[in-house]
Amino acid sequence: MQAHILMVEDEQRLRDVVRDYFTAHGVECDLARDGTEALDLLRDHDYDAILLDVLMPRLDGFAVCRAVREHSQTPILFLTALGGEEDALRGYALGADDYITKPYSLAVLYAKTLALVRRSRGSSGGAALSCGAVSLDLTRRECRVDGREIFLSPREYQLLECLLRNRGRVLSRGELLDKVWGIDFEGGERAVDVQVKNLRCALGSAGRQIKTVFKAGYRMEEGS
Repeated sequence: MQAHILMVEDEQRLRDVVRDYFTAHGVECDLARDGTEALDLLRDHDYDAILLDVLMPRLDGFAVCRAVREHSQTPILFLTALGGEEDALRGYALGADDYITKPYSLAVLYAKTLALVRRSRGSSGGAALSCGAVSLDLTRRECRVDGREIFLSPREYQLLECLLRNRGRVLSRGELLDKVWGIDFEGGERAVDVQVKNLRCALGSAGRQIKTVFKAGYRMEEGS
């Protein structure tokens, strides 16, 4: 797969090793030493994915993720030595799409990155989806609520698409993890709750169309 990614990591040896591995597999990889340098590159380039270290000088990965999500839907994969659940959930709350804990396998990192790129590019399988006030233009990858365009992160968009494709049906957290995050995802079901909360917030009043079904999961409905 042809792709252009950004690797943000303050450890030079790790940056170079990841770049060499991805380049050897046909993926173009730019490097940034810290969050400030990453944001400079992001102003001038469009990337298919961002591999983002959490613990960095100047600007940490959380700050970079927050800044990116103000204007971009580029998939973000956190590279972190912080293995605690709360750190992962904080990343998802800020709009990250996945994470991998150090030390990691280069092959697994490569596979996760390409999976994010594939899901971000998507395959439309139809021109549009709608339910109540919410609609998705699958060709342009746009979300609208009552005709007004709404900004969604890649993960929020994928989650909403899944709910719309299964409108009226209860999807368990496990099903949503498999369909949206993929079977290689390392996190737990709380990641679903975090992204549902983010999605509801992004949709505004239409977020009430996403119903919580006690001990079962979530369902997309017409009414609020």
